Amino acid sequence: MNVKKIGVLTSGGDAPGMNATIHAVVKSAIAKNIEVVGIYRGYSGLIKGDVRSLTAKDVTDIIQKGGTILYSARCPEMKTSEGVKKAKEVCEANDIDGLVVIGGDGSFCGAYILSDAGIPCIGLPGTIDNDISCTDYTIGYDTALNTAVQMIDRLCDTTASHDRCSVVEVMGRHAGYIALNAGISCSASYIIIPEHPCNKQDLFDRIRHAMKRGKNHFIVMVAEGIGNVTELAKEIEQVTGVESRATILGHVQRGGSPTVRDRVAGARLGYHAVNLLSRGIGNRVVGLNKDVVVDFDIKDALNMTKKFPEDLYHMAGELSR
Repeated sequence: MNVKKIGVLTSGGDAPGMNATIHAVVKSAIAKNIEVVGIYRGYSGLIKGDVRSLTAKDVTDIIQKGGTILYSARCPEMKTSEGVKKAKEVCEANDIDGLVVIGGDGSFCGAYILSDAGIPCIGLPGTIDNDISCTDYTIGYDTALNTAVQMIDRLCDTTASHDRCSVVEVMGRHAGYIALNAGISCSASYIIIPEHPCNKQDLFDRIRHAMKRGKNHFIVMVAEGIGNVTELAKEIEQVTGVESRATILGHVQRGGSPTVRDRVAGARLGYHAVNLLSRGIGNRVVGLNKDVVVDFDIKDALNMTKKFPEDLYHMAGELSR
């Protein structure tokens, strides 16, 4: 297959490092004399034909920027046969020989369907949640984690000043990676994540036991998939007597200039994706396993399960006592 033009899109939630990945895709393709087009607002933009040429100049000075210059959007239509048909027709009308799709599992499902329809696609893991099973690391995770820790460090100052308990909700959807590692980094008194159901009695006992040892301020780290942190803060105050406040960090965790790790990860994965497409290879997801770039069949990747770091969770529990 003689690949002359490829497209790149970002889909799902934005993540710091997506722009670094776009930069790598464009620069790698140009080095191989392959034209690149940007598809704006994900699959929604693809279906609508929002396709524009990307040159080296277009990606100059974007590595350090958060978010995505290609924007992102949800696209329920891509789950329909008619939506897939439109997306394929746009690719064919624009002579696009293959696509690089940067996003999460939902984005990869679209890439799998398009690959099956005859448009070779390569999926790259871009999500702050670090919850994609086929890769140890996802673009954006390190930046989001560092952002969360910086904010919690500031929160700790006021929490200590008022002898309070701060119940802090971090992002991560249905995965506890941000909560776990932020909790360890901030010496949280308790960490509540989807992978381990909350034992409220244990939480209350842990706080009361620490108070007997002279501790008078606490951080309780909660992954967003758990539930209502405001109600939990009220329960903690009622049971332990410690004034408690809930803080939801929210979408600030998605923003900001990406860390070195996310810039380099984006560059490595984007470069590998172009190498695959240049050889006419599609229907793959690229990831990092033990810091080695690997790729898998998309269907296989979607069926994989990710082993949660139970050793880290156990360590966090020991260190918080």
